[in-house]
Amino acid sequence: MAVFENCTIDFPHPKKMLAEKPNFHPGFKMSEIPSDSTWGAHDPAIFKDPETGYYYAYCTHYIFYRSKDMINWENMGKIMEKPPKDAIEWTRSKDMWAPDIIKVGDEYRLYCSNSSWGVQQSIIFLAVSNHAEGPFLPRGTVLKTDDTMPVNGIDANLVIEEETGIPYMVYGSFWGGCHILKLDKETGLAAEAGVGTCLARRPKFMDTAVEGPYIRYHKETGYYYLFVSYGSLHNDYNIRVGRSKCITGPYLDHNGRAMTDLDDIDNSLGFMPMCGYHFEGDKAYMGPGHNSVLCDDDGRWYLFCHIREADFKYPQLSNMHIYQMFFTEDGWPVVNPMRYAGERRQKIERKDIVGRYDRIRLAPAMPQGVTNSVSLKLNQNGRMECCSIIGTWKMKGEDMIELQYGPIKETLFVCPAWDWERMEPTLALTGTDNQGICIFGRKITVKKTVKGNV
Repeated sequence: MAVFENCTIDFPHPKKMLAEKPNFHPGFKMSEIPSDSTWGAHDPAIFKDPETGYYYAYCTHYIFYRSKDMINWENMGKIMEKPPKDAIEWTRSKDMWAPDIIKVGDEYRLYCSNSSWGVQQSIIFLAVSNHAEGPFLPRGTVLKTDDTMPVNGIDANLVIEEETGIPYMVYGSFWGGCHILKLDKETGLAAEAGVGTCLARRPKFMDTAVEGPYIRYHKETGYYYLFVSYGSLHNDYNIRVGRSKCITGPYLDHNGRAMTDLDDIDNSLGFMPMCGYHFEGDKAYMGPGHNSVLCDDDGRWYLFCHIREADFKYPQLSNMHIYQMFFTEDGWPVVNPMRYAGERRQKIERKDIVGRYDRIRLAPAMPQGVTNSVSLKLNQNGRMECCSIIGTWKMKGEDMIELQYGPIKETLFVCPAWDWERMEPTLALTGTDNQGICIFGRKITVKKTVKGNV
């Protein structure tokens, strides 16, 4: 394991391993997955019930999960059995995709997408309950779309405008991009005609591939943050972010470019905190996306997404991953690359940071594949070595470091973490360089020298 001698760091130590991947074979059925496993979770929408304190993740195909700590999850079965009759008549489908939930007064409002693959004949309907676990009763259609329209009515997310308390629904997938629609406070149904305002879109040569919009407001920065997924959920999914002072946009990225800009020839539009990644010696992961975001009661932020083990030839089963999220000094969200295990920010001594790391630079690519790690060494004397790159590093506050090489400066959080792949504590690095590119790091195993070995 990574060496931490005379260390005062309070590392997380989960009590049990995560559930192993089930045998994903032809004819596989979700019923084969153990009840304490999140394998098979897709499009997770996180919700913390203020009444019970439980965390819930509502997913595609009606499945929902419950947890007390965001580490151990229980599959609760189906949140409902089928869409309402009028929805089925419109879509000719009985499936339910990407639900999202909001509590208004004593009422839990579940917004559900009813559709089928590759079409715009879709419906977002509202179902209500007096409990987060249901039963939910249909109230009505929020949005109905078909192929004569510039949008697709799926992937709903609910957000409240801070200044007015007015609810909005952001939604959309491919075709004309992601839109935002005003809702009625009392009914939760649409309060305006039409499809709303476009917030994010992509060029046709990129298959207009943007979906899974999710908006949350950050009181400390004063921005609404729009998270979207670029690419295909099966392989090159990646998460992009824009922000705005106004809930209806425009949402701009770290370079000041609007998320609706179609002049994106190199796939660089949008701040990218997460894409396919691979730390040396571990499993490679591809397609993190359709994320949701939680600001917990203690002010800590978390990113939920589905993700797959990297395999670009054969389909892979999705799984739900949870990552703690931090905000940079200039107000952009970055992700702890080690999956959440109960870690907390704290003072980190310089001596514990010194050592070897696997480092990943999450640079935009086209398509956005899996980014591999390279070796990084932080020496005691302040020298930084990363392959042929030589620079310096220094402490910045109690739990941050700054790396400098040539004109590039990286500012990184140093966070105690649990390495679920190796089942051991480690230090994680996350942050950005001065070009707005996100950086991941993981302190690696150091084998102690044994006398007599060559």
